[in-house]
Parts: sequence; structure tokens; C-alpha cells
Amino acid sequence: GVEVGPQPQGVARADVLDKMRKIVKHGLDFVQLFNEGKEFPPCTIEVFKIMEKVDYPRNKNGEITAIIHPKLQDQDWQPLKNGDPLFLTLDGEIIPYQGNCTVYPTFINEAAYYEKKQAFVKTEKIKLTAKHLRSSVS
Repeated sequence: GVEVGPQPQGVARADVLDKMRKIVKHGLDFVQLFNEGKEFPPCTIEVFKIMEKVDYPRNKNGEITAIIHPKLQDQDWQPLKNGDPLFLTLDGEIIPYQGNCTVYPTFINEAAYYEKKQAFVKTEKIKLTAKHLRSSVS
């Protein structure tokens, strides 16, 4: 599967559709070249590995007491460091990120995840290395 976004629920965006078409085309091109016996050299790629889902601050009744801080909004895949603004309470108090490492939040303030009690997902950036690849079928 391919998920391309972010975009609001129920909205069709031309730029997101274009990105989806490009990624699917690249995938199909790879399959064709692989099936033709092309050898792909070793490579390294940076990816984001999910660490944990983070909920909104809540009171004892389970009600949300703070929203995503404006400096974090629309900053998916950008580094979040210890002390950076994370949430903003309804009283205007800033709740900073408290962590021992830089993380890369994603799915920040996505409407589809409110019911799942998810404000965002913390990810870490890692490198994956692949050996050369060639089809063994001739």
C-alpha cells in the first residue's frame, strides 16, 4: 500500500495525487527493471521508524486540556528537540517536549486520529542499507 499525505479527510488535492502517481510509477518501473534482470547497486536510505504514539494532555475525565503548539503544527518529519514547544494549554501555558533524544513527529494533529487518542507519532531517523539486488530469474 501507498499512503501519501498529509491532507484533510475527504479532500482530493492535486499535489498529493501527483505525488501518489509518481511513487506508484517508480514502483512499477522498479518491478519492470527487476524482471528484466537489471542489477541494482547497494544503497543506503534514511527512514523514519515509529517509536511511540503520543496522546494529547488530558484531565481526569479524559478531556483534552491542550492543543498542538503552533510551532509544531505542520512540521511533520522535522526534528523536535528537548525543550521545543509541544502543546499549548487552553490557559496559554506552553508544554515543552521532554525527551533525551531528537525525534521526528509525524501525523501531527491529524483529525482522523483524535478518536484514537493520538496527537502525533514520535519517530526516529535511521539508515537502512541494502545489498546489491538482481533477479535470479532469467
